[in-house]
Amino acid sequence: MNTTIDPFQKKILVIIPAYNEERSLGSVIDEVKEALPRADIVVVNDGSTDETAKVALAKNVFLVNHDVNLGIGSTVQTGYKLAKIRGYDIAIQVDGDGQHSPDDLRHLVAPILLDETDLVIGSRFLGESIFVSSFPRRLGICLFSLLTFLLTGKPITDPTSGFRAVNKRVIDFFAQTYPSDYPEPEVLVTLYKNSFRWFEIPVTMQARTAGVSSISLKRAIYYMVKVPFAMLIESIRPRGVI
Repeated sequence: MNTTIDPFQKKILVIIPAYNEERSLGSVIDEVKEALPRADIVVVNDGSTDETAKVALAKNVFLVNHDVNLGIGSTVQTGYKLAKIRGYDIAIQVDGDGQHSPDDLRHLVAPILLDETDLVIGSRFLGESIFVSSFPRRLGICLFSLLTFLLTGKPITDPTSGFRAVNKRVIDFFAQTYPSDYPEPEVLVTLYKNSFRWFEIPVTMQARTAGVSSISLKRAIYYMVKVPFAMLIESIRPRGVI
């Protein structure tokens, strides 16, 4: 794979979903700007109660505010809707908590530029990554990996990764149809059903630099029940419907 290809030949939007990420967001924006200086950035502030919005405004990036917390799926889709309206060729998801390494952004974009795929997923479990997750989280990832393989026939190591890049066709698709919460595994089934291509590349991830995860024990239980059920339902729905 030629990862030295120039990403500046395309119009790129980096989507940063953020909920109470005032302590890490500024450095994430700075690092994204350094890695892709000609890309645009939008922070989608999902009803934060801290200074997340002020941090984004101070960094002179696009800011979209949700008045209330709508969840990660709706937040990411807001970014895709903006990408479609403004005619971007590529959209990249980067978490606002500092877990994703901007050093991997060019590697993430390269297969899109080469038209090798429609969506690229950054996997923390490929290559030489030393990322260590908790046992319950890793167990859930293994479950979603197995279910994704059973429903699509495609192996995957990190179906919950939110570090992703997509082309214009997927931008248009996601702007119209996207799960409202915990979307990452479910959309892989949807994309497969609608003849989109996707694969993983190894990336480096680290523990969040500040704040705490929004997934509480109660939400984690809901997540483990809801996501497999949603994936199964999605597998039998008509094409193009979420």
